[in-house]
Amino acid sequence: MIEVNLLPGGKKGTSGGFSFPLSLDALKNLRGRGGGGASSIDPYQGFFAVAAAIALGYMAFTFFGLRSQTEELGVQLEAAVQDSIQNAAIIQRTNELQARADSIQERVAIIQEIDADRFTWPHILDEVAAAVPDYTWLREVLYSGDAPLQIRVTGRAGSIFAVTSFMRRLEASRFLRAVTTETIQQVASEEDADDLVYLFELLMTHESPAIDELETVPLFENGSVQAQTAGPGN
Repeated sequence: MIEVNLLPGGKKGTSGGFSFPLSLDALKNLRGRGGGGASSIDPYQGFFAVAAAIALGYMAFTFFGLRSQTEELGVQLEAAVQDSIQNAAIIQRTNELQARADSIQERVAIIQEIDADRFTWPHILDEVAAAVPDYTWLREVLYSGDAPLQIRVTGRAGSIFAVTSFMRRLEASRFLRAVTTETIQQVASEEDADDLVYLFELLMTHESPAIDELETVPLFENGSVQAQTAGPGN
């Protein structure tokens, strides 16, 4: 142990002087309790301080990162909104064109249906005229009923054989069927009273032949209809 004499003269006093022991352990304890060195910092406080600094740094990094992502997402959202507006306009235009195309197709279907019946009577008259044999004269070809279409033909013939031949020819037509005799009578000719003729009245039904027996052409081609509906002027 080291002893320090604080009395003048440097003499060691035994009873009246004042002295105190100073050892290395005492210095270490003093330094640890109140000294200003680095070893006076509490390790737990230092750990929490470092942890707090790391947490603040991570929070700052996360905040700025989220802010950057938010700005980027905002730009993407704006672009998506613009694309949505453009797509909505395109979809609306497409729907309008589709509706117009459907309307045109419906009109075309109606026109084709009307067009399919447009040549009914020309076919009937052509078939009746082609079936008239010799010594037979027609007076009227009339509409007699519908569902199915019925036709009434009146005329005169020089003999009963001419009438039967006329009926056989009408039955052979692809557009006529069920030919029956309504009336037939023998009368004097208007030109010569001595000349006898047969007045007849026939009833028949119109029949549309099978589609494979006819050559038909559509009123509008599908491609032309689509081209017209897709045009910018429509």
